[in-house]
Amino acid sequence: MDEKNKLLTIGQFAALHGINKKTLMWYDEIGLFKPVAINPENGYRCYNYYQSPILETILLLRELDVSIPEIQDFMKNRSAQNLKYLLDEKIAELDLQLLHLQAVRKTLSSHRQDMDTLLTMDLSEICIVEKEEQCLVTVDIDKDVTFEREVELITAETARYRLGRLHDASYGSMIPVASLHKGNFDDYTKLFIEIPRLGQKSGLHIQPKGNYLRAFHKGGWDQLPLRYQEILTFAHGKGLTLSGYSYEKGINETVIDRVEDYIMQIEIPISGIV
Repeated sequence: MDEKNKLLTIGQFAALHGINKKTLMWYDEIGLFKPVAINPENGYRCYNYYQSPILETILLLRELDVSIPEIQDFMKNRSAQNLKYLLDEKIAELDLQLLHLQAVRKTLSSHRQDMDTLLTMDLSEICIVEKEEQCLVTVDIDKDVTFEREVELITAETARYRLGRLHDASYGSMIPVASLHKGNFDDYTKLFIEIPRLGQKSGLHIQPKGNYLRAFHKGGWDQLPLRYQEILTFAHGKGLTLSGYSYEKGINETVIDRVEDYIMQIEIPISGIV
């Protein structure tokens, strides 16, 4: 007898495919996958090698979260075209899941970098760092925009870019360097959202590649103007020219309970002697 025609017990066939034999019994009961034969002496289910590809297809579809009714429909109308349709659909879903996981990983890496910064930072230090170009989603604000309205604007943008949760992105505010030079330290004109998976530039704010002054401020916003004055003095003393916007972002909201412990990261594009 051909080896591939030899009958296998339900236990042997289940072990061959790495599943529990109760799964095969259930598939038989619902008519999804039946044994090739029933032993007339003891009523045990028997299978053969030629059934393996069919079972593996069912197991693959189950792993892809295809529902039992969908698989039953496919099994009744099994064809290359129908299987291709199912696989195309699931590949598209997997691609979306991969994009989401990549975005989550980037967000987690950003949070981890913030924690590394917290553990090693010198709050009094003003330093120069190099940054890559980054695309930011921004919303325009001014002094007349209420906090409630700011929340509405941010919520609308997160919905527009299909962010599942607030933690899927980082948020901050922007103030023009021209306003800093004029002493208008509360002249915020934009809120920004860093979204990890942005693949386009059209309509977005480009945070330019290059050197930045980086400083930190701990505590409430009432003392922030003093920190900006220190930054301006530092830049002037080093012969550096500040340009564009100052980008402010909180880096420790997840590990504090008091606003007095809030730490803001400030980054401003520079040119000049570095």
